[in-house]
Amino acid sequence: MDVHRCRFVPYQPSPINAVAFSHATASKNAPVRLAIGHANGNISIWNPMNGLWHQEITLHGGKDRIIDSLVWVTEPDHKLQDGTKILGKSRLFSIGYTTTITEWDLEKGRPKKQASGIHGDIWCLAVQPFVVPSKDGDKGKSKVAQSGTKLVAGTIDGSLVLYSIDDDDLRFDRILTKSSSKKTKMTSIAFQSRHVAVVGCSDSSIRVYNMHNGSILRKMTLGSDIAGGAKEIIVWSVKCLQSGDIVTGDSTGQVCIWDGVTYTQAQRLQSHNQDVLSLATSADGSTIVSGGMDRKTVLYRKISGSGSRWGKVWHRRYHSHDVKTMATFEGLGMSVIVSGGPDASPIVVPLQMAGMQEHRALSHLPQNPPLQSACKSRLIVGWWDREVHVWRLRRPFESLVNASDGEPGIAKNRKLLARILIKGEANITSAAISGDGRLLVVSTTSDVKAFHLKTRDEARRDDLKISKIDLPEKVTAQGATSVQISPDSCWLCLIQEGTKISLMSISQDADSSSKPTIHPKAIRLQRIGRKLSKQSSLGGLGQYDRAVSHIAFSPDSKMLAVADLAGWLDTWVFGQTQPRIQNNTNGTHDDASSSGSSSSSDDDDEDKRGDAVSAPGSRWNRNPNGSLLPRLNSAPTVLSFSNHIPSANASTDDEDTRDDYLLLTITARPQILLVHPSLGSISPWSRRNPISRFPVEFRDTRDLVKGAIWSGDRVWLYGNTFLFMFDMAQDLVEPATTGPSAGMELARQGRKRKRGPDSGAGSKMEKGAVGPTKVTRHVQGQAAEEFSLDGPVFDPMEEDETSQAPEESESEDSDDERQGELALLRGAQGKPPSESVPGRGVAFWHTYKYRPILGIVPLDSGLEDQGEGDGKTLALNGTSQKSLEVALIERPLWEVDMPDRYYGDGETVR
Repeated sequence: MDVHRCRFVPYQPSPINAVAFSHATASKNAPVRLAIGHANGNISIWNPMNGLWHQEITLHGGKDRIIDSLVWVTEPDHKLQDGTKILGKSRLFSIGYTTTITEWDLEKGRPKKQASGIHGDIWCLAVQPFVVPSKDGDKGKSKVAQSGTKLVAGTIDGSLVLYSIDDDDLRFDRILTKSSSKKTKMTSIAFQSRHVAVVGCSDSSIRVYNMHNGSILRKMTLGSDIAGGAKEIIVWSVKCLQSGDIVTGDSTGQVCIWDGVTYTQAQRLQSHNQDVLSLATSADGSTIVSGGMDRKTVLYRKISGSGSRWGKVWHRRYHSHDVKTMATFEGLGMSVIVSGGPDASPIVVPLQMAGMQEHRALSHLPQNPPLQSACKSRLIVGWWDREVHVWRLRRPFESLVNASDGEPGIAKNRKLLARILIKGEANITSAAISGDGRLLVVSTTSDVKAFHLKTRDEARRDDLKISKIDLPEKVTAQGATSVQISPDSCWLCLIQEGTKISLMSISQDADSSSKPTIHPKAIRLQRIGRKLSKQSSLGGLGQYDRAVSHIAFSPDSKMLAVADLAGWLDTWVFGQTQPRIQNNTNGTHDDASSSGSSSSSDDDDEDKRGDAVSAPGSRWNRNPNGSLLPRLNSAPTVLSFSNHIPSANASTDDEDTRDDYLLLTITARPQILLVHPSLGSISPWSRRNPISRFPVEFRDTRDLVKGAIWSGDRVWLYGNTFLFMFDMAQDLVEPATTGPSAGMELARQGRKRKRGPDSGAGSKMEKGAVGPTKVTRHVQGQAAEEFSLDGPVFDPMEEDETSQAPEESESEDSDDERQGELALLRGAQGKPPSESVPGRGVAFWHTYKYRPILGIVPLDSGLEDQGEGDGKTLALNGTSQKSLEVALIERPLWEVDMPDRYYGDGETVR
């Protein structure tokens, strides 16, 4: 495989302003999710999954929309008349320096409701608790309040505002109270009980309000700032402990503890050099964590033998910028703190196991890469927010290696052809480009746009003319969460409102100058009906798990596969009309057992008209054996067809040897499955190679697989920090059971393997370790930069000597010079003979050279793959294979533009 190592494709991660868990503590069946709000208006939804941390979907915002605070409202569990326990419904609300509160629809991936009132901009938001504690303090006698629950918002003009959320609604209720001083701003809010709210203000005070009538129960003051400081202190964060005591963090860098009965200051802790921006507490009230502008994360616990006195346990600098927000979660075997800030990288820190386990840095890059390529025309398309960039890599890999001009030729190999700004306010959700580079489709939550990319002439191939292609408003008005163009450029697939699957026919002439035409009528495809329990459909997150997360076309464009977050696979085939196969309906008509949503007669008309677009007698039908496909053990991260196209004359006598498509599915657990979709069965290779046979390097990788690239029987899997290769034509070698590592490997494979408690963050800290692993990066012209690294450390000595990619520590003359770095990854590199089969090459190969990887896209070089220096064509399965050429896009965190930060004593500006 020939790799163009590129860093010229831009992608600007958005700063993190808010993090919130749907449950502070959770039981076994609770659908826990983490919402992370960004400055560009997007919200990413993560599934902790016992420490796997899978970024499932992104709720896209829009222009001038900021997510400043997030609040989950989880209703209490209740029982139906038949005794079925229904989990409480979870709803997500956000604010963003406006007068509006937004509720988000996780199933459809877009805003659901909005409400605003006549008041100033909202700066803080909290939900009134559902549970009313008993008067005698007995937790067992606490009961669920029968009256309605409110959202309480603090505004810039000093008002407390109530919003009603009863009966699945969101509406402005009333202004509870308003400060007499116009300079007072409500900056933070927390509930001491259902009827008592504690509000941090910008005038050096903390106010305690009665929620019945809005009266002030007590006003606590912080006094004046230190000499030379601001006249008034801002209380940036406030939390209430289980005991009723109050914790505040302010602009002086102090954390104050207040008695919850007398409302007097009990203790003042000076642990930060600058503002304390965020606070978090454990569920039992035994631990407090603060984050500040000085990048410190500080942990406090009660000092033994000192009564109610608190003491600082330790502090760390996990972030490279302000620690703006944090939240805690305890349950399901996990106890973690998640924090975020302008560096856009969420940090997971153990809470109860603090000091005994490492932290973990989650990727600042999205799980689904915002990249596409047009192989035949060597175009690379990248997008973020409302921008689309189109690049071209002009020369193939081999011509660069053999070029006499050397490095200057490599530096001139890239060209920015177009920069497209999408009109409207909504951010881009997805984009797709056809293989020949003539059709570009871009979607948002409110629109779908199509563009024709045309080169002006052969002499000016890098001069593009972009023209808009008209699409029917009836289809585009719904927007799309994901779009995909088939390999033959004849079909456009759209996922709308999270679960609706539509196909639109594309017709284009052989003349590249002619504009493609998209048929105005869409074909609606219906999925197989799945029996959902009342618990999952009525409570929790509703049918959120049924949202489609991945689309894949077969290489001949005659099969379409989709996967949802619940792990279900649905497939359709294009061909002759088949008899009715399920509930007396075929694959393109609605029925009660399909997707769960009834369709109108207009949809049926669209389906019938859509059939006329394709060849006579041909249509998209539901795969007859689609219901036999197994359900995945968790949400998929990769769905990809191999390059193999089944023969039309294949024998069907033996199903195990029948020529069929090969569909690769990879989940977050992880689980790697190769399935034959037409047969509805798992492939023999997957039966012979369970996850226990996979190499230790793959099983021990914490980062999830983001994508797959096929080259014959080999598949290249990549994530944020790794690149793996598996040869699907040969079985993996059994792990060694003799030698020094035998005991460790046997323990690893044991079903009842014993191990220490796992908090859901990083691995167990080694004995004697005092902090996270540090790595120093040297960049020419800059001071050495030290950053944390949780995961495998790349050792240059472990790389094969024939690799042509420069080492990670090489100097950088410019921001774009890295695009010319090329790596040749071929043959039996990187693995010992014990993991290879004689005459077949290695079955597994890996490297940690590239990081962090935004995405990898294939390019068409048209050259045949050469052997290891012998000049011969590499044969796989008796057929010659073309060389696989890809562009590997890296976006290091140190190249991200961030605002100025605070530098303390002893720190220097780099």
